[in-house]
Amino acid sequence: MAERWPQRTRVMGVINLTPDSFSDGGRFDRPERALAQAKRLVSQGVEILDLGAQSTRPGAEDVGAELELQRLLPALKLIREAIESGELRCVARGEHQEPESPLISVDTFRAPVAEAALQGGADWINDVSGGRRDPAILPLVAEAGCPYVLMHSRGDSQSMDSLTDYGDAGVVDGVLSELQRASDRAQSAGVRCEQLVWDPGLGFSKTTEQNLELLRGLPRLRAEGIPLLVGPSRKRFIGAVLNEPRAKARLWGTAAVVAQCVSAGVDVVRVHDGGPIVQVARMADALWR
Repeated sequence: MAERWPQRTRVMGVINLTPDSFSDGGRFDRPERALAQAKRLVSQGVEILDLGAQSTRPGAEDVGAELELQRLLPALKLIREAIESGELRCVARGEHQEPESPLISVDTFRAPVAEAALQGGADWINDVSGGRRDPAILPLVAEAGCPYVLMHSRGDSQSMDSLTDYGDAGVVDGVLSELQRASDRAQSAGVRCEQLVWDPGLGFSKTTEQNLELLRGLPRLRAEGIPLLVGPSRKRFIGAVLNEPRAKARLWGTAAVVAQCVSAGVDVVRVHDGGPIVQVARMADALWR
């Protein structure tokens, strides 16, 4: 799959449909606001929209499938209708290229939510638990044949911060080993290798230093041949390095991490700030890819 992807970095734009996300909770929790943000991100060059209706930040409350669907489906419907009508089109990357439709990813670890999302027009499933939280998501994704972002994490929002011991092997080997085991489970459930996208899970069950070590070790993960997605946007470890407690003020730290991701061959970066990061990715692509 990695070889068939464009030799450039795609930017995925985050649209949180929750009131309690760590950096923009409540901004897009109405369908019309989510659609406006989708239009804004796509106009800035974002190619993939990632809709999330369950916060996964440390300490977040698990809201259950019913409320997650209540938050997700109206926004998904509006965005899908805008794509089908031609109202939402990606920015053309070349003078003679036709603009393409953006892809819709849904950030969920629940099989019922994933099933409803795919029926409602989602193109990808982005699972922060890599199939751990609800194993029924794996045969569902297998049958759909859609891209499946398999993220590394441990525990849940309540316990992740206490699960940072990777032993003598270190965080890079630990994450690689656990991603491989999760991929084996997914493939045993029928998911094809070509569907998989790995996310090393920055900020999930990792300390600041471990996040930095993992970023330095991205070429090791990329060498496995599975496309990589990395989501550094506004995260705590950037705040710790910069001594910046305000999540929205971490743009330039995020940009530095994105440049590192591009240099390591990462295929997709998941961010909140579409326009600036699209520019960073394009310039970094010109330098390294």
